[in-house]
Amino acid sequence: MSVKIRLARRGAKKKPFYRIVVADERCPRDGRFIEVVGTYDPLKEPAEVTLKEDRVRHWMGEGAVATTTVESLLKKEGFAANPA
Repeated sequence: MSVKIRLARRGAKKKPFYRIVVADERCPRDGRFIEVVGTYDPLKEPAEVTLKEDRVRHWMGEGAVATTTVESLLKKEGFAANPA
């Protein structure tokens, strides 16, 4: 099972709100997920990102891979996506 950290869209039409979730890559974008590890609200100025950093680190340690969008959000928040 390949696990990804990705966005799941919530909110109304023209008013997006995203959850940052850990999910099996075979599941649909807004489908079943394993755990919610944060949120992303692009409509606020500046865009608001909240993270459960300990859970993100846990899942990355278990082999989860962040999508490119989530990886860029993590970098903007000062979170080292690939700790060495």
